[in-house]
Order: sequence, then C-alpha cells, then structure tokens
Amino acid sequence: MSYLGLDIGTGGCKAVVFSTEGRELASAYREYPLIQPQSGWAELDPDQVIQACFEVIKEVNTKVNDVVVAMCISSQGEAFTAVDAQGRTLCHAMVSSDSRAKELTKSWSEAFGTEKIYNITGHTPHPIFTLYKLLWLKNNRADIWKSARWFLCFEELFQFRVGISPKISWPLAGRTMLFDVVTHCWSPAILASLELSSSRLADPVPSGSVTGVIPSEKARELGFRDAVMVVAGGHDQTCGALGAGVTLPGMSMYATGTVECFCPVLEKPSFSQELRKNNLCCYDYTIRGRYTTVAYSLTGGNILRWMRDTLGQTEIEQAKKRSVDPYTILLEAIPDKPTSLLALPYLSASGTPYFDTDLPGALLGLRLSTTKGEITRALLEGVACEMKLNLILMEQSGMKIDTLIATGGGTRNDRWTQLKADVLGKKIVVREVNEAGCFGAAMLACSAHTGVPVTQCIERAISDKKVFLPDLAKAEAYNQIFEQYKLLYPALKTLYK
Repeated sequence: MSYLGLDIGTGGCKAVVFSTEGRELASAYREYPLIQPQSGWAELDPDQVIQACFEVIKEVNTKVNDVVVAMCISSQGEAFTAVDAQGRTLCHAMVSSDSRAKELTKSWSEAFGTEKIYNITGHTPHPIFTLYKLLWLKNNRADIWKSARWFLCFEELFQFRVGISPKISWPLAGRTMLFDVVTHCWSPAILASLELSSSRLADPVPSGSVTGVIPSEKARELGFRDAVMVVAGGHDQTCGALGAGVTLPGMSMYATGTVECFCPVLEKPSFSQELRKNNLCCYDYTIRGRYTTVAYSLTGGNILRWMRDTLGQTEIEQAKKRSVDPYTILLEAIPDKPTSLLALPYLSASGTPYFDTDLPGALLGLRLSTTKGEITRALLEGVACEMKLNLILMEQSGMKIDTLIATGGGTRNDRWTQLKADVLGKKIVVREVNEAGCFGAAMLACSAHTGVPVTQCIERAISDKKVFLPDLAKAEAYNQIFEQYKLLYPALKTLYK
C-alpha cells in the first residue's frame, strides 16, 4: 500500500507517492502561469490548476506498483474560486500576493473592530486574506457574487471536482479570516457582516479527517486501481512543517521556497497584544490540538527568480550548456563574505511584521565596481535579515524556538542555506525528506488509513541530512549589518510618503 500527497502551490502542483514507511516512490510536477492583468492583481486559472493536479496524479500512478489507497492535499492559502451550481468556475482565483482589496481592508476592519477580528480569527487585517478578496468580489463583481453556489479554496475545489462533498481542513480555513480558530466553525459575526451564508462554504474538519472517497470510475480515470480515500490536509506551510518533523513546541520550520516562512508548533492558541502588534497570527496546526503562527516574507525566494528572469540571461544560457539550473550558476557567483550593500526585499507586499503593500524594494550602496554576484547575495541577505527580524519578534512574544528545520527548494544549495544560518545566527537542520509538504500530507493520509498517530508516521521516516552552523565571524558581521537593516524600513517609509 502507498499514500499520495498532493501539493497545490502558486507556481505549480506536485504529486508524490510514499510507502507506508515514508519512502518516496514517485513524483511528478506541473507548472502553471501566474496571471497579472494589472498592477496589484495576481490570479490563477482554477481549471488549469485542477487539470495540472489530475495530470501529476495520473503520472505518478504510472510509476508505482504499490496500490495508492489514500491521498491528502497540501494547499496554498487564501486563494478561492467562485463555483456555480453546475460546478463551473466563475472567476480566476486571487492568490496570496493579490492586493487589489487593500482599500477595503482598513475601512471594513475598523468598522468591524480590529481587536475583535483578531480574537476570533487570530489574524490581523491584510488584503492577502480571503475575507477581503471576497469583499472586493462582492463590491466589484456582483454578478459573480450572486451566481456563486460555492466559494472554495483549492483543497475543497479538488474534492468537488473528483465527486466529494467539499470539506476544508482547519488550518486552511484559518487562512481565510472567516473562521473562528477556537470554536472551529465559520464565524457567524464575520459571515453576517459579509452577508455570506456558511452553506456557500465547505464544512471545516480537523487535519487527518477522512473527507470522502473518490468514486471508482473517477479514481480509475486518474490512474488509481480503485476508489481512494481522501483525507483533510491543510495550509501548505503547516503541511510542510509537519512533513519536516516539526512536531513539538520549540521547533519551527523554515520554509525556503517562493515564500520564506517560519512555522513553529504552539501548545495552545495565543492572542497576545505583542503578537497582534507585529501581525503574527495564531491558527490551527496540522496536529489536532496544536496551534501555529507564520512569519514570512512574501517576496522570499521569488527574489532569486527575479534575478534569473531580469538579469540572468547569461546564466540561463550557461545553464543550458552545463545541463544545470540557472539558480546554481547565479549562486556560484555570489561572494563568500557579506556584502556592503543593503537590500529591502519588498519586490512584492512585505509580509510580516509590517503588512505593507505600498513600499517598494530598494538596493542601497551600488558602485561602478559592484558585481552581479554581489547584487544577488545582497538580495538574499535582505530576505534573511527580514526573516531575522521576524524571528526576534516571535521570540520576544514568548515563543521559544530552539530548532530551525529548513525545507523547500532553497535547501538544495548549501551556500544559500549557510548564508541564512550566518545571518540568523542559528543552527539550521535540513531533513532527508525532499518534498516536505507532500510528505506531511501523505503521512496524514497514512495515519487516517492505518490508525497510527501521524507524529509516529513522521518520526519513524525522517532523519537529518545536513546541519548548518553559523560562521561566528560572519554572524558577528551580520549582527552589525542587521542593526543598519532595522533602520531601512522606517527611513524609506518616510521618504516614500
């Protein structure tokens, strides 16, 4: 028997099949384009996304002999699709970085009560969240608002498309800002203010719950041998953290992908003023009864993609000749020591702690002698400094974080991971598992099918691959650079006013 984890991301989807023991058996990946029709808008075509999901599932099923008996979904947060009574999608999905609702966010939240909404949802106002995207849709596309039978995130949209009554995992529901993270139901007060019936949303269930079974006919279309159990997964960050073995308080995932993110385990919900002031949320983790927060840079690893696409044509050509990734060549060229440049990595909205959708990124200290490698390193240093700021704020809020466990594409490059350890001044552990999000989801499916607690499924299957310790001399240099970095945001915010 085997278990399939499906990760539905912003830039692509991946299906990975694992054995009962957690050994990876097969994987498949498909990209899909981000649609940006105007400034501040960022969308996905939901039909294209679900079709890509079907394709990767079919592909992995051709590669495995062990019968897949259960699957689970790790999903990007916040994005939703309006679906009519016939199951047709009515609009593109607005993804996390879509900020078109920013004008509505402040006014609606102040009218409702920002402290009240934090105590219900564990989140502070930001146009990233589904609530404000729905408000925009209601105000600007009344035809879609009225015609929609469902508003579904990608976890439930997939279920709906394979013939299952849609159910949303608690962690993903928490990212909508419509969900009471203590009572675990859609908030009546928020829905009433939005004039939205809970019947138009999927039923919330804890991670690891069985949501339904893909009927035999549809399952065979997807390459399964027979009907397959579907299990509730969660927000991709929480699934990734679980898959990395972040199972106990004091541990935190450090995701190093499109978005850079910390995701620790908390024993209980926390709604302190310190957390709220720094826009640090609190919502359900993928282990029932545990909670988490996320601190993140929305630009994150996108900053390296920007370098590749904007200034990396030479590296792209070299990569073709050497049959390697262009990122490898870009990272080979970075100097070994800290740069004299300062970068504010806000190439998209800022993420925590500022939730600033307006201030653009900046690069200070350029000279005629500055190299492309120095620019690349400085941009990566900027993201790492932003993450250090978040880590310090989390610790000041009472979260004790002893262990950082890195996941994502960034862990494939040792120079990049070492840079993070030096800037943060913390040990970073890279696990042997390659696809933590899919692995976490697959082990939730394994747990639901076998009855073995998910923490045991995870812990028996993972081991440390590499450990990165901070270079003391570089860490000290970065402490000084970080003091300068902390001055950058307020100074530029004043300038751009």
